[in-house]
Amino acid sequence: MFDSMARRVVFRAEFFREDDLYVGLVPELDVSSFGESLKAAKVSLKEAVEAFLEECEAMGTLEEVLQEAGISQEGDLWSARGPLATELLSVS
Repeated sequence: MFDSMARRVVFRAEFFREDDLYVGLVPELDVSSFGESLKAAKVSLKEAVEAFLEECEAMGTLEEVLQEAGISQEGDLWSARGPLATELLSVS
């Protein structure tokens, strides 16, 4: 089981509306989930990430997976890197 008391993972989540559902995505971990409301999608995404991290920990690959995703460790805190800039660009 992922020991959230021994370590904390902070990750970036993106949310989108697709028809009648809200979809949440953690791009660095390639984990997604959904809900009928934004709040439900957030809860569902947190549960999906926790299940993913638990499985990685059970397989002994948690630190490797987090490092490959660009999530760095400082003490018991693992944090996703943030973008230097975010823009919507277009090409014609």
